[in-house]
Amino acid sequence: MARLHEYQGKSLLASAGIAVPRGGPAATAEAAAAVAKDIGGPVVVKMQAWTTARKALGGIAFADTPEQVAEHARRILAMKVGNFPVTHVLVEEKVAIARELFVSFSIDDAARCPVILLSLSGGSGIEERASEVFRFACDVDSGPDAEAVAAALAKAGVPTEQAARIVRAVGAVFGLAKKIEARSVEINPLVVTASGQVVAADCRVTVDDYAVFRHEELGINIARELDHPPTALERIAYQAEQEDHRGTFFFAQMNTVAAPGSKGLIGFHGAGGGGSMMSMDAITNEGFTIANFCDTSGNPSPAKVYRATRIILSQPGLVGYFGSGSGVANQEQFWSAYGLAKALWEMNIDIPVVIRLGGNTEDRAVDILQSACKGLPATVEGYKKTDSPAAIARRFAALVAASTAKPWSPREPRRPAFVGQGRSFAVKGGRVWIDAAAWRANPAAITSRANGLLKDSGGTPALSVSEQDFLAKDSDMIACEVECRRDGVGGPQGAVFVELDMPEAARA
Repeated sequence: MARLHEYQGKSLLASAGIAVPRGGPAATAEAAAAVAKDIGGPVVVKMQAWTTARKALGGIAFADTPEQVAEHARRILAMKVGNFPVTHVLVEEKVAIARELFVSFSIDDAARCPVILLSLSGGSGIEERASEVFRFACDVDSGPDAEAVAAALAKAGVPTEQAARIVRAVGAVFGLAKKIEARSVEINPLVVTASGQVVAADCRVTVDDYAVFRHEELGINIARELDHPPTALERIAYQAEQEDHRGTFFFAQMNTVAAPGSKGLIGFHGAGGGGSMMSMDAITNEGFTIANFCDTSGNPSPAKVYRATRIILSQPGLVGYFGSGSGVANQEQFWSAYGLAKALWEMNIDIPVVIRLGGNTEDRAVDILQSACKGLPATVEGYKKTDSPAAIARRFAALVAASTAKPWSPREPRRPAFVGQGRSFAVKGGRVWIDAAAWRANPAAITSRANGLLKDSGGTPALSVSEQDFLAKDSDMIACEVECRRDGVGGPQGAVFVELDMPEAARA
């Protein structure tokens, strides 16, 4: 889930018509003092962090003057919650609370409908008062039944005027959740002030990961829950995932240096969650430190696997590249093999590589990987589902022990000399370059590997389909590139090259 900080959630609540305390966020002690000065009066300074224990951590403080606010803000902004540094505080007016309530919107997966929960006693410990919570199933279009909410409040003895305001707030919570496609919107507490106002004193909002791309206004850069602030490579990987819908790609960095006594830092590339976990256990049991977790599954395109491999190889200090997933992946593994082979050739990899490509078309996949990587400085070995993660981890350990290569240093990818010259065609996320000399020498060899997409036109390459249709044929052309190179068409550099876009930070 993509989580929002309290100050971001309150901005959304205010836009939905729910009253919030006067105030605003601050990233420095001086800015916090300025917010307090504008409010003029007692305020609360609140740590902006994804945790439910802010008060216990010392992340909530009350102050009467801007000077006190600056002192509290300076202390809170120096704190960390887990691996996350606190980057903002929220400074708000102190609200005179007469009554606390709890309101939340969530998706009930079992009931397959949105649900509003309402309790007339909010604040901490709400989980222990489940029997006191009203539950309202919601129509996906119109939300909770306003009459049912009003009846529950009347039965509980809430004054009519207060009840009407609470009903409106409950409806606004649903409206906001629907608008931003939230998985949850929680106000705890929703307070009734001494003057009878209904105000959201605290809130938590999470948005569906798969809806984030439709809501740029939320400012969510990466819709993933990590145990640390996203690194540059994690942001690049997320961007690569967002730009290619074919299959899934998840990447998380774990270690930048090998643990004491370790056999070294390795890049990890899995396919499928459970099998990847088992494979990670196998390689750590052999004494290696994992630099990253990576999963390309769900029938990923060669381009997606290629970019994943390049991102993994953007990490310095690796002693090897280890790939292993479920072993029975319901995806055509030869497409992954093409993406791997392309990336490994471009990087001219010189550290040991062991990849288990178990699943559909595994025989073809292993053959592609090994034959396409024969001329590389590194040993590159492919394995099938009958080869257990433990067995290939032992083989990997033996290859690393025998290797004389230095730890990996990220480098610029190599490009054939014909790239940037002669004939080229656009594909999704890149360009296809064709060697003019290789084409003149043997156009039939190239067209036979291009899946009917290329033809000869007076001694020069041309498209057999429209330029628009060719845009979606990057997978076929990556396959053509690898097949030409491994069969010697055009020589060691090949006859076709697919130049794929890569974010700057993953280039070297």
